[in-house]
Amino acid sequence: MADDTDSEGEHEHDTGADVGHDLEAERTTAPMSEYTARDVGMGLVVLVIGVAIAFGIPLVAV
Repeated sequence: MADDTDSEGEHEHDTGADVGHDLEAERTTAPMSEYTARDVGMGLVVLVIGVAIAFGIPLVAV
């Protein structure tokens, strides 16, 4: 059986959180990220579809 723990105290910076991220870039969170009018439009489309599914299906099934 393989031992995945690091018993010698050496730590490689190869975690799942590091994969695909620029570690030197300034940290941002989603609300701080820039978005376009297209992103807002897609969000509204998803909202309308979600509301239609959430309320439309039960109304039709009655």
